[in-house]
Amino acid sequence: MNFQNPSKDKIKELLDESKTIAVVGLSDKPHRTSYQVSEAMQRAGYRIIPVNPTIQESLGEQAYASLEDIDEPIDIINVFRRSEHLPEVAHEASGLDAKAFWAQQGVFHKEVPDILQGTDQLVIMDMCIKVAQAIYR
Repeated sequence: MNFQNPSKDKIKELLDESKTIAVVGLSDKPHRTSYQVSEAMQRAGYRIIPVNPTIQESLGEQAYASLEDIDEPIDIINVFRRSEHLPEVAHEASGLDAKAFWAQQGVFHKEVPDILQGTDQLVIMDMCIKVAQAIYR
């Protein structure tokens, strides 16, 4: 499958309609990119839910070991893991009712669209959510 990210209009609509972002791989260290991007999204008004089994909390929010442990609706699953881990995260995401699966800039795996086929999730890869939010909102 030849992957292409959704149109700018679809991404804008997603960002406008979303409120909650589960961030897989969110660090609790302020110097890490995942922390800085998530903090900016939090300041922009999104609720951030950290997903990282190695931390207790980040950005003032309780951390969860996995996506499946979250017991509230998730709009966007934003992934800060290396590309080789994307299929594993996509399989976990496929069982959830999220609007989108978003892999950060530099993160891409060709199997993800096939794994998420049959769900209603938009698939966005190799794009920074913070940059997209600044441009499209």
